[in-house]
Amino acid sequence: MAAPTGRSGRRAWAALVPAALLCLAARAAAEPGAEPDTVGFDVRPGGEVHSFSRSLGDYSCTFTYSSQGGTNEQWQMNVGISEDNGLFSCSIWRPQGKSYLFFTQFKAEVKGAKIEYAMAYSQAAVGAQNDIPLKQEEFEVTETTVSHREGKFRFELSKLMIVAKTPRDEL
Repeated sequence: MAAPTGRSGRRAWAALVPAALLCLAARAAAEPGAEPDTVGFDVRPGGEVHSFSRSLGDYSCTFTYSSQGGTNEQWQMNVGISEDNGLFSCSIWRPQGKSYLFFTQFKAEVKGAKIEYAMAYSQAAVGAQNDIPLKQEEFEVTETTVSHREGKFRFELSKLMIVAKTPRDEL
């Protein structure tokens, strides 16, 4: 499921996703032997394709992109697993809010789980500023990826959020 449609669906996801991501991040940080929940990395301009990945247990998230303009920007990636192991989350964002880089492409891919919810933003919330989502036609969501939509993406990206359902062995 991509971004929810309809007012009630948006409100439900707007309440659920931040709470789920906070729980996942707290659990990842508290789990013995778990890696730190948030890791910084540089997003580098220059037109070359770059990737950054994080894994947690059987699940991984890879952010692949190409950008132009400016200098390196510090970004962060957080991965987490829910307490019941039913959800895997991956968040990628620029802590300063808005990126000044011109993204020519982007893709976030999860392995080991199927995407239930994903959203991309042109601006990440910081201070008094709110998240500003991309228009739905600018990006596409499959079972395992969130990526720019060729010819529709307006080159602005500051945040990606993914919540994916993990496979479960039902009795």
